[in-house]
Amino acid sequence: MERFVSGNYDVIVVGAGHAGCEAALAPARMGHSTLLLSINLDSIAMMPCNPSIGGTGKGHLVRELDALGGQMGLNTDKSFIQSRMLNTAKGPAVHSLRAQADKELYHREMKKTLEQEPNLDIKQAEVIEILVEENQVKGVVIKTGGIYYAKTVILATGTYLGGKIFIGGVNYTSGPNGLAASLELTESLEKIGLSLRRFKTGTPARVHRGTLNFDKMIEQPGDERIVPFSFMSSNLEKEQVPCWLTYTNNETHEIIKKNIHRSAMYGGEIEGTGPRYCPSIEDKVVRFSDKQRHQLFVEPEGLDTEEMYVQGMSTSLPEDVQVEFYRSIPGLENAKIMRPAYAIEYDCIDPLQLDLTLESKNIDGLFSAGQFNGSSGYEEAAAQGLIAGINAALKIQGREPFILDRSEAYIGVLIDDLVTKGTNEPYRMMTSRSEYRLVLRQDNADSRLTEKGYEIGLVKEDRYQRFLNKKEAITKEMERLKETKVTPKQVNDMFERMDISTLKSGASLYELLKRPQIKYEDLKEIDINRPLLDIEILDRCEVEIKYEGYISKQLRQIDQFKKLEIKKLDSTIDYSKIEGIRLEARQKLGEIKPLSVGQASRISGVSPADISVLLIYLEQQRRKRSEKSE
Repeated sequence: MERFVSGNYDVIVVGAGHAGCEAALAPARMGHSTLLLSINLDSIAMMPCNPSIGGTGKGHLVRELDALGGQMGLNTDKSFIQSRMLNTAKGPAVHSLRAQADKELYHREMKKTLEQEPNLDIKQAEVIEILVEENQVKGVVIKTGGIYYAKTVILATGTYLGGKIFIGGVNYTSGPNGLAASLELTESLEKIGLSLRRFKTGTPARVHRGTLNFDKMIEQPGDERIVPFSFMSSNLEKEQVPCWLTYTNNETHEIIKKNIHRSAMYGGEIEGTGPRYCPSIEDKVVRFSDKQRHQLFVEPEGLDTEEMYVQGMSTSLPEDVQVEFYRSIPGLENAKIMRPAYAIEYDCIDPLQLDLTLESKNIDGLFSAGQFNGSSGYEEAAAQGLIAGINAALKIQGREPFILDRSEAYIGVLIDDLVTKGTNEPYRMMTSRSEYRLVLRQDNADSRLTEKGYEIGLVKEDRYQRFLNKKEAITKEMERLKETKVTPKQVNDMFERMDISTLKSGASLYELLKRPQIKYEDLKEIDINRPLLDIEILDRCEVEIKYEGYISKQLRQIDQFKKLEIKKLDSTIDYSKIEGIRLEARQKLGEIKPLSVGQASRISGVSPADISVLLIYLEQQRRKRSEKSE
């Protein structure tokens, strides 16, 4: 194959899924010439699995990504067909927004956004080689022989790299949704020294809406009050479409058990590791044999299609078995499968080879993001894509890298978990993974991150001014609530009607709101000077007031956390020569090269005793330097 030079860019992004889109938009918006390469432009921002954005933990990522100037939240607000806030019966730390999207509209809107970005070129091409010279990335080679040179390259290959589809005993090379796989790039990545492994994921069948009986299912409507994903969106009122709930039963489970030997996963054909928190239906039936039923959600794929997604029913069983067990479910007795369920295996990197910037430790200028890093899910991918894109741009600009720590964002938790702890299965974000989730709520993502996005250059002036106005409104309202006093006479009648203890002396509205039984709305009959404010500002004030004690406690914990994070570690430290650190810890520290003592303390195999020895070593080194300078 004859090679030829096709172009020169600051940043090249390989793959145009949810990671690739954010990874390309960020540097382009920061002023850098960027090229986005995709095997098929029809796969841009494609949703090969569930056509939804957000959910528990994942909704936090989208809100944070939006606050930093990313695109996923804005795109979801343009394309959603149903919106629901999950976990509202629990505390605000775990409230998570989830939106059902029109998958074709989501793709079209994102493709249009990419096409209209001035510094961004998009090309349909398969990358077959990464060019590296003296551990410095130089560019990429595409299948037609074209060479594109670049200062930085971001790998966001998703499930396309070495993709292989499994449906029962049938398997074949393919990317998701029947699109072409990337079959030549793996060899190049291994040649430049990257350590790869096989993961797998799967997706349920799509069934024809006209063959379903919704009378046998439970309707799941959207919320009356629509909460946007983007802090820039407003007036999102629209007619929402329902989703539907139904359940498997003993007959379903018996069909699966009878045919379990025909499952690609249980038959041994699949070598990749699958996601623990999104198991196949055969895995659920085997692992949770005591459960008499499993819930399924039947969800529309969009407004202009009859395809319905059967959430909770991913499988690698043969197609004839799929037809049989789907039709055993109430409401699906006559279901016609339009696309069968399948499992897909793919190549991905061991993320321990990456820095917190998502740059390779061994190849300068090579970044990676998304499922290629061992994560699972659109939101996790997009968040990594944004960080990789930002850091690629900052590297070119010669500026300090952008790293969010665990106390600042779920994005920080996600990346720290991947590059510090590693993962042996597709990683999924959950609220339980964050130690500081009361501070890292989805409602305050803009307060935590918009300033940072503005300093980077991704948050533009209109968003920043909107953020400042909101911040000022919250501050003023909190002050007003503290200053506005009421007497027992003014409130006790209302308290008696509410069957809560009455006041014996005057109190501020701020103090009243600390009571768990009292909501902001309850105060309107006594708060006659209440200003007209957006509901999100009122909600924010109420949460901050009611959880003030818990938040203060968590902020003190964060202060302790920061003390170890600010103790930086030089990447040149030879841990093998530090006496007192155990052998396993020496090996792990030398391999991962943590940036701080805090990060070192989270490495699997590094004990508190090892950290104590490391702190003593650092103090000894500090004293030696001090003596030399004297």
